[in-house]
Amino acid sequence: MKYYIVTYGCQMNESDSERLAVKLEKEKYLPTKGINSADLVVINVCSVRQSAVNRVYSKIKKIRQENQKAKIILTGCLLKKDYQRFEQLADGIWPIVGLGQKVKRLAQKEALIPIMTGCNNFCSYCAVPYTRGREKSRPAREIFREIESLVTRGQRKIMLLGQNVNSYQSGKTDFPKLLEKISQIEGNFEIRFMTSHPKDFSDELIEVIAQSKKISREIHLPVQSGDNQILKKMNRGYTVSQYKNLIKKIRKTIPNVKISTDLIVGFPTETEKQFQSTVKLAKEMNFFQIYAAAYSPRSGAAAAKLKDDVGSQEKKRRKKVILDLVKY
Repeated sequence: MKYYIVTYGCQMNESDSERLAVKLEKEKYLPTKGINSADLVVINVCSVRQSAVNRVYSKIKKIRQENQKAKIILTGCLLKKDYQRFEQLADGIWPIVGLGQKVKRLAQKEALIPIMTGCNNFCSYCAVPYTRGREKSRPAREIFREIESLVTRGQRKIMLLGQNVNSYQSGKTDFPKLLEKISQIEGNFEIRFMTSHPKDFSDELIEVIAQSKKISREIHLPVQSGDNQILKKMNRGYTVSQYKNLIKKIRKTIPNVKISTDLIVGFPTETEKQFQSTVKLAKEMNFFQIYAAAYSPRSGAAAAKLKDDVGSQEKKRRKKVILDLVKY
């Protein structure tokens, strides 16, 4: 039996797919390079945005046309309300693969190591707490052993993953302590991590990064908006001033640091003036990279109750303005 995995979404989903592949191969499935030759097609879904869900519907129909013999299975971030329709289209729905499933093969670029899953923050635009549940951290000893094994066999890039890595907690080991311990593994390798929440980016974490030669000087720190009222409606838990002070502290403590961010434009009720506040912040912070997204309502998230009152063309314009701020 041959399998093929289609992955949508972020690096967390990519990591889930890697670990699912290990599980399938233990059950004697063999990987294949294309959908047409697969007996089993697994679609790893990201349903944080409705547009992503719509793409999955289209993908299933296309697979049915191209390979009628294939059994189609869905897994990943799924809201309960999507189950009924997906169950009618697919042959089954699997739960997300467990955090403890280890990937033994070396990654071509960097090894994706999930250290936690789920989220307790409930940002109003996000469905993750409803798809992945509350925060659950992987045992520190298990993470350490997996990374040690990979580094010993020649892995040179390690990416620690979680919806909010700053919230990691396993016994007495929090995220700064975990980073510190991983940094002590012998070998020439680099550690990166994502995603961080600004409200949980502690002074201790900044110091650990500054003192370790193995931790990357590239930090991804989503701000999402440059307006306090919009941040409050997003339920982000910090103000623009607090974010700016954090960036100032990071840059003062960690020389040559590069900071990237996420921004959402066209959030419900966002005025042109509020958008310009975001533009101003983006210019002032001098991000080396910006990932911008036009807001789209997701049923189940709190913001879906708000009127989506910024038009699609205006969202596209605002997104372009943001992306034009950074020269790639």
